[in-house]
Amino acid sequence: MISRRTFLHQAGAFASAALAAPIVQPRRRYKLGLQLFTMRAAMARDVDGTLKRVAAMGYEEFETYGFDPAGMRYYGLPAKAFAQKLRDLNLTTPSGHYDLNRFVTTSADDLTRYVDRCIEGAHALGQSYITWPFLDEGNRTIEMFKVVAQRLNAAGAQVKKAGLQLAYHNHDFEFVEQNGQIGYDVILKETDPALVKLQIDLYWIAHGSKLTPNQWFKRQPGRFVMWHVKDMHRTSRDYTEVGNGTIDFTRIWPDAELAGLKHFFVEQGGNFTHDPFQSVADSAEYVKRVLLK
Repeated sequence: MISRRTFLHQAGAFASAALAAPIVQPRRRYKLGLQLFTMRAAMARDVDGTLKRVAAMGYEEFETYGFDPAGMRYYGLPAKAFAQKLRDLNLTTPSGHYDLNRFVTTSADDLTRYVDRCIEGAHALGQSYITWPFLDEGNRTIEMFKVVAQRLNAAGAQVKKAGLQLAYHNHDFEFVEQNGQIGYDVILKETDPALVKLQIDLYWIAHGSKLTPNQWFKRQPGRFVMWHVKDMHRTSRDYTEVGNGTIDFTRIWPDAELAGLKHFFVEQGGNFTHDPFQSVADSAEYVKRVLLK
């Protein structure tokens, strides 16, 4: 038997050790996501079959594109019907790419009306993010980036009022220097982080930015809530299957918490080694084996 004094001494030591030990936070589980633009030809032919095939590869959530605001349709289907197909397969869609870029130079009322339709569609699908995907070529000057920032703030406020979040998706043209300035800096500095989140495209960052993803994340921690995960071909610098190119995702993935990552989407716009289905299967295998292990 141990004495009361010995017991209290040992208990105190154990308590001190417990307080000194680092608290290990459980690692966030990310769903394997896919931007459906990768499967655009297949989706045009066979929505049901395409969704079932990619779901069987382990994809759990999708980012949509190609919204029809007049008919409130996705891939030719009414929004509610498409949402039901996803539910039947236990799939989700947290984000969609919507053509907000068409409203940079229109009236503010035109943008407001379009955003209202986007909100209705996003609610029907259970999406959390409405994502601004692109800028037309004539709208890429520094002065136009300032206009875009104003439109982003306005749309972001409207979207937030509806219980959703707006996000901006980059390409490489945001990093082209114009008299010592780049458009991406304008977007980051002149939009409200509470209204406009960022969807960082890791391929286009590698293609055009002088800064690494880590350096961007450190500039505005927590704002890069979505990532597009696509790789760069070793010789052509075109798209390629994830894990088959030059981007070292193992150096980027540890920054998920710093970035504020909530969702990521595999994407490959073209240059398929065999066909889109094989490419997204190969990408899924790499992501699950290396990044989500």
